[in-house]
This record gives sequence, C-alpha cells and structure tokens, in this order.
Amino acid sequence: MRRRRRIASDHDNHDRWLVSYADFITLLFAFFVVMYAVSAVNEGKYRILANALGDAFGKTGSGDLPVPQLASTPLPPEVKQRTLKQQQAIEEQAHMTDVARNLLDVMGPLVKEGKVRVTQSRRGVSIEINANVLFEPGRAELEPRSLEVLRAVAATLSNEPFSLEITGHTDNVPIRNSAFASNWELSAVRATSVVRLLADNGIAPERLYAIGREASQPIAANDTPEGRARNRRVELMILSSMPDTIEEIPVQGAPGQGSPATP
Repeated sequence: MRRRRRIASDHDNHDRWLVSYADFITLLFAFFVVMYAVSAVNEGKYRILANALGDAFGKTGSGDLPVPQLASTPLPPEVKQRTLKQQQAIEEQAHMTDVARNLLDVMGPLVKEGKVRVTQSRRGVSIEINANVLFEPGRAELEPRSLEVLRAVAATLSNEPFSLEITGHTDNVPIRNSAFASNWELSAVRATSVVRLLADNGIAPERLYAIGREASQPIAANDTPEGRARNRRVELMILSSMPDTIEEIPVQGAPGQGSPATP
C-alpha cells in the first residue's frame, strides 16, 4: 500500500494573528485622531482631516461635510464669581504696585536715608514714616519740614479709590505732661494730625481712619535708643479692597531705587 505524504508543514506559522492586530491598532489610531479633531472644533482642520481620511479609505472628499458642534457647559455661578474676584484682585495688586513706585519717587530722599519705608503685602501698601521726620519729641504738631512730604503723598493718593489707615506708634517710655496723660493719647493725636493734613489736601475724609497703638506693636527692641527711635513712627496703610482673594505679591522696586523695603 502506497504511503500518504504529509501535507501539513512541520512548522506551523503562529504569528498570523499579528496581521489582524495591526489592522485593529490602525483603526483605533484613526478613531482617536478623529475624536481629537472633533474635540478641537476647528472647522478648517476638521475638513482637511475628513477629506484626507476619505482619500485614504478610497472615498472622494467632500467640502460639505458637517462640522460637529460640542455643547458648551456653563460654569457654575460661584465659580464665575470666584474667577472674577481673582482677576480683579490681580489687577488691583498690579495697580497698587504702581502706587508704591510713585510713592517711592515722591519720598525718594527720605527712603534713601532710612526714615521712610514703603512696602506692599496682601493687606495693601504701607508707608512707614519715622516720627522724628514729623514731630518734635513728646508733641503732636506736624513740623513744617514734614508738610511738603505729606502734601506730596496726598497729591499721589487723592484720586485713588483706596481707604487709608493712619496709625500712630510710640516707644515704651512713659509720657505724662499737660497735653498727654500717656502714650495712648500721644499716638492717637499724632495719627489724627496726619489725617487732618491729608483731608485738607484733597483726600476724602470718608477714606481716612486714625488709630493710636501706643507701644503695643514695636518693630524693634525698646532696650536701645536706636530701637526706640524706630518704634516712634506713623504708618499710612493704603488698604486693599480684597486682601484675602489673592496670595501675597511682593512689590517690585522703583527704577533705580531697588526694593521698596529699605533697611
């Protein structure tokens, strides 16, 4: 009897599945390309892509293919309001930085001498003036030499919308004379003297606040003459209308004057 020859190959091809897999991956890639183009909603690019895919699959491109339109989801009102407030806070901070630079220009000589400091924080712009620039020791009448500086400050701030908080500070050395029973009265009357001058030079009274802090908020040690001299000061704070809306942004120094925080 004649022996039948084996038809099957001794080595079967086990990689034939790769052809189908490659076709599947190609179609999947084309699908995601189409999805990306649809999400972009760019009419020109979509028509170019549609025509190119039509040519690739043997169909004639058409210039009248409909462009898909994605339904827009409106933002919740609270998200819109928060975004608007953040944008307004950024714009206000930038404007306050310009105000700080203008004040640096106005008070440049005193800034260089270390008698005035101009800084910015989330709360606003602070102008810290050493008391010996404004007053004689133990007195609350403004010195004539300080009037020009304060008038220049008033002119810079007169058209601004911000409120101003003026705070008087003293050292911890007790005072008792016929005019002031304690440093509380002295610090409050000094702040009021500055407020009155600003109001007389174009700043609306409703924007002004006077506060006396006595020696309760020292910025230096009171056990040295230099420290006590630093603590005797008047601070003008230009108040931000939205201090808690944005993170703190440092002031950029005015041209040629470095940082506004002068040591």
